[in-house]
Amino acid sequence: MTRYQIRPYSNVAKIGLDKLEGTECFLSENSDSPDGILVRSTKLAKGHIKDGLKAISRAGAGVNNIPIDLCTDKGIVVFNTPGANANAVKELVLAGLMLSSRNVYASIDFVNGLSHLKQMKDLEPFLEENKKLFKGTELAGSTFGVVGLGAIGSKVASMGVALDMNVVGYDPALSVEAAWKLPSEVVPAESMEDLFSFSDFISIHIPALDSTKGIINEELFKNANNLSLLNFARHEVVNTKHVLKYLKKDNLKNFITDFPTPKLIKRANKNKDVILLPHIGASTSQAEENCAVMAVNQLVDFLETGNIKNSVNFPNVQLPRSTINRIAVTNKNVPAMIGQIATSLGELDLNIADMTNVSRGDIAYNLIDIENEVKESAIKELQKIENIINVRLIK
Repeated sequence: MTRYQIRPYSNVAKIGLDKLEGTECFLSENSDSPDGILVRSTKLAKGHIKDGLKAISRAGAGVNNIPIDLCTDKGIVVFNTPGANANAVKELVLAGLMLSSRNVYASIDFVNGLSHLKQMKDLEPFLEENKKLFKGTELAGSTFGVVGLGAIGSKVASMGVALDMNVVGYDPALSVEAAWKLPSEVVPAESMEDLFSFSDFISIHIPALDSTKGIINEELFKNANNLSLLNFARHEVVNTKHVLKYLKKDNLKNFITDFPTPKLIKRANKNKDVILLPHIGASTSQAEENCAVMAVNQLVDFLETGNIKNSVNFPNVQLPRSTINRIAVTNKNVPAMIGQIATSLGELDLNIADMTNVSRGDIAYNLIDIENEVKESAIKELQKIENIINVRLIK
């Protein structure tokens, strides 16, 4: 059996690290050549991506602290933990909805500024006279748009239904698995433009990708009318310059986000239409533990079996082990590769018991169970095939 070194970055919850016990993986906190990396918030750079690194597992959903393209080019699998922090984020979205609809933030500030009223006979009539300034709206019956219906977005949409809101979802990349998790009451929107034109509240739950950077912008805001916008996804997906512009108009009522910027803080200090939180969406003990356990389990499973689940750059694959010797091959997704690999295995007198080939974008991944003994020299021969990125023997 091969032993695998795991280097943790950031404070990965101990309950997750404890899952390494009894596996072929072990912690090596100062390793310069780990087989796997566990990370939370540490920003990984090119210098962290050493030869021999096979996988990175992020204890969280976002992976913008990992150089994905570089990892893909080197055949390094990157995992995240979708859904592990979903409940924590969902609950904070609920808090955001309440803050935006009932003027809670401004009400608290108002009451905290009444310390000069020392007697109840003065305080009570003053409160009664001024409470009309903070009249809000109920969530029930309002239209709630949810952009992104993955692990978090689907929970948020279900919560909206439970609150008797009219929930409308938009997700052009909605998977069949995610669709099954949605209540039948969730109505699909034809486009984000439509969604912004008729929603009272909109919550954003899409990943930060090149294709989504600044996607929530004035082209959508100009269609809105007195909209409360919530962003508990990623800072990069919302154009905050455009948010500030349309807060000055009737299009945006308020903006609640987990991602402060200096200009947003300045606006929040002058107006009560911006509410900022210090990126606490997943900051619960339960979420951190769930993410850590999931990140470790996925990393261990990959290193010990080659199976992949919840990768952001490789295809998912599950092949039950049928032999002791297994070969994992990553190659560029070009024609005739399977034939070349099979031919080379035959020339090396290696008999295939079972295999699978899956692809994602420019990458193809193969798991091959071999009936007879596989030597390291055979792995080196396979590595010589053109367009092969890496080859790994798993025993």
